[in-house]
Amino acid sequence: MSELRIEPATLDDLSELTELLMDLFSQEEDFTPDREKQLRGLRLILEQPSRGRIFVLRNHQKIIGMINLLITISTAEGGFVLLLEDLVIRQEHRGQGYGSRLLKHAIEFARQKHFLRITLLTDKPNESRKFYLKHGFSESGMIPMRLYLANEP
Repeated sequence: MSELRIEPATLDDLSELTELLMDLFSQEEDFTPDREKQLRGLRLILEQPSRGRIFVLRNHQKIIGMINLLITISTAEGGFVLLLEDLVIRQEHRGQGYGSRLLKHAIEFARQKHFLRITLLTDKPNESRKFYLKHGFSESGMIPMRLYLANEP
């Protein structure tokens, strides 16, 4: 693991990041992978750091995983908070502690920058829920709801 490093993603990473999201969204119940949408969303974040941060875990050859943190304001907390939008590790590297390593980096980043909370959504009956609980997250009594506007006339 010593040859691995965590650093901010750049626009040069778009292709690899898109592939990671394609893999992630193929596993999630609520989403369908769409290369153009994933590429567009990643670009929007990378072009404006005030929108969020994407950190990558990489070796000398490729990106092993990524974590995507979006910045927003909570009126309940009275300040800046993060939305953990995506955490994904390449299939062949899962189960080796890399997800924990990225998540710990993100939590430390949030502490250093004085964010007040990190919120995330995860599928209900899966291992990722246990993963986040193990890392100090707690379940919320709130229920996520969505209204899709993109396909309206």
